[in-house]
Amino acid sequence: MANGKKRVAVLFGGRSSEHEVSLRSAHSVIQNLDASQYEAVPMGIDREGRWYVGLSPDSFQPSAEAEVAVPSHLAKGAVEFHWRNRKGLAAAVDLFFPALHGPLYEDGALQGILESMDAAFVGAGVLGSAIGMDKDVSKRLLAQGGVPIVPYIKIEGRDWQTRAKVLSQQIESELGYPVFVKPNNTGSSVGVHKVKASGQLEAAIRDALQYDEFVLVEKGYAVREIELSALESRDGKPARISVAGEIIPRHEFYSYEAKYLDPEGAQLKIPAGFSPALEKEAQRIAGEAFRILCCSGMARVDLFLDKDTERFYLNEINTLPGFTSISMYPKLWAASGLSYTALLTELIELAWERANRKRKLKRDWTP
Repeated sequence: MANGKKRVAVLFGGRSSEHEVSLRSAHSVIQNLDASQYEAVPMGIDREGRWYVGLSPDSFQPSAEAEVAVPSHLAKGAVEFHWRNRKGLAAAVDLFFPALHGPLYEDGALQGILESMDAAFVGAGVLGSAIGMDKDVSKRLLAQGGVPIVPYIKIEGRDWQTRAKVLSQQIESELGYPVFVKPNNTGSSVGVHKVKASGQLEAAIRDALQYDEFVLVEKGYAVREIELSALESRDGKPARISVAGEIIPRHEFYSYEAKYLDPEGAQLKIPAGFSPALEKEAQRIAGEAFRILCCSGMARVDLFLDKDTERFYLNEINTLPGFTSISMYPKLWAASGLSYTALLTELIELAWERANRKRKLKRDWTP
């Protein structure tokens, strides 16, 4: 710690397709950290996977002259990083706040690196991250736990290459149109397409397969898109759940363009404004999803509300939700009485407590 403050490495950038979104999240996190308790250490990852210290997410342009961060040894749980500079200094980082999104950073890969360094970090661990990112696995676990999901078919890229016609017929007979085509392991609606007729299916699947080896084809319903924020409880009780909010897209659905490129792409309605009974049911489902999918720290839970039946379906869970100025996760907590800065503090302290609990566990055993 420096001057009694925890040094928080805010991680951003990365090799995923959500690199640019991550820069925006990191900017907001750094701006809203409680400076009386924490010292932010910007730590960017470029598109080739190199780590840099001290470059702002606002102008992240790595170069040969930039400081390349190299993790070194541990000092009572703090990860020490060395980097090139004129004074040859090194600094210890007490905790990591991943403001990263997408494969390699939400799917347990990054969490495994941090776990191996005995580092404290915000968000779910390896298992919760991996489950949350894999849409197929999470849906199977949710269905087993009694949480309603929309019908879907999983397709492997190699299978599509040899059996596209058969699979197309299966989709049409079992799901009908419209359907949504999604890469199995991405976020921010990257590679997602709404397909209204059979002639559009092949192009949508081929595009989605650029981002992952597997795609899901989900039955399309007329729905309202509902989001809730989940936050781990300090006392081991069920997760705290925010008020529900609604995404009202001005595009055909809540696409990447609607989220990040069109400033008027969607209206965020907080609270969602449906009945107390529906609100309670949405919060119950969100809490169950957080538990079933082994989450910790935080998660944004996305639901569909069928306009005809008023039945909820679990769409997906996001274990590293966006923290941009327009992101729903912090906005929902603000509407629930927890400010952005207080939310960051709570997440950091939860991560710190979890790391300290794990450090007390025995890692060696002798008979």
